[in-house]
Amino acid sequence: MRASTARDNERRRRPAADGEPGAGVRAGGVRSGPWLLPGHDGRLLAYAHVDGALLRWTESGPGGPGWLGPDVLPAEDVAHCTLVQGANRYVHVLGRRVRGGGNRPLAVDLVYAIQYQAGRPMSEWRSVGNPLTRRETAAELGVPAAAVDTAGALHVFAPTAEGRIALRREDAKGRWEPWLDLKAGGVLDTPCAVAASGGHLELVAPARHATLTWQRAKSGAVPERGHDLGFVALPGSMTGLETSPGRITYFFTDPHSGQIVAVRSGEWPVPVGGNPGDGRHAALAVTLDGHPCTVLAHRDAEGRVVLGVCPAEGERYGVWWTDTGMACLGDPVLARDAYGRVVVLAVGADGALSSARQADGPGLTLADWVRV
Repeated sequence: MRASTARDNERRRRPAADGEPGAGVRAGGVRSGPWLLPGHDGRLLAYAHVDGALLRWTESGPGGPGWLGPDVLPAEDVAHCTLVQGANRYVHVLGRRVRGGGNRPLAVDLVYAIQYQAGRPMSEWRSVGNPLTRRETAAELGVPAAAVDTAGALHVFAPTAEGRIALRREDAKGRWEPWLDLKAGGVLDTPCAVAASGGHLELVAPARHATLTWQRAKSGAVPERGHDLGFVALPGSMTGLETSPGRITYFFTDPHSGQIVAVRSGEWPVPVGGNPGDGRHAALAVTLDGHPCTVLAHRDAEGRVVLGVCPAEGERYGVWWTDTGMACLGDPVLARDAYGRVVVLAVGADGALSSARQADGPGLTLADWVRV
């Protein structure tokens, strides 16, 4: 895999002029994100949440390489965003909204908006509410996780002040059902939710001495508590990927060894190496040279984007790790473009969004990083 050139690095360090793509990201700083999602027309959509707005870039055409934007989507009082997408390519945006402060009590709720098509405006924000009704605890609502099932229904999983998880979801007609308590305690951080094929949905959440699990085998059912996994994941590090039909592989950082670990339900965890920082891992299912593979990405302990490649569900055979040479802030993300090429997106050390795309040739080699 090829690292970026010295000229590219110098270009990334140069301050952006007002109006230059990415200048708005640096001006406000990224609060959450970035995200990289496929649009309905084959173009990729890049998002970053900054103070008061969600910024969106759109590929100039399917497969790029240019980008249009950013478009500014107002997000007043939104302290953190979560973006998820279903099979219909609608982008669901959840925000943790915080109002008040100073001489006024804090009012915290979750808000929701949706983008139906690439390049089109986002819908108005609507409140999803707060499962915590007492004022003294309502402000301690955590950052939610979300998943869209095969029926297109959005599921919102919100960690609460008591270390529990509350679920609110859409019904078959798109109407919000009441909040449900998923009957667990001791949750330390935002859970990880994955919707797989066939209506299967899983949720995992880090606790002090184990990782808690929930499963839903079919559409419309409520997720039920499963067996706790006998490992502790570093809070904020876990991601899940459907690596075969209905089968989810989780990747997380082991806080004791500092290594990345892969695990599937009913199997022993497999250490896969790496030198991760304290962020979340990204995982993507791809086909390389005719073989199903998993691509991983994370920000390492030195602050650079690192990629890993292994056969799908073949982590025990080893993961090939490569330092891309790209210094970044926060967690990198992965997607496939209209031609099936791997695209990596990250916030560079200068605060600008940059991307690198899979180059032609065998295996996984990245072309040079370019500013979005």
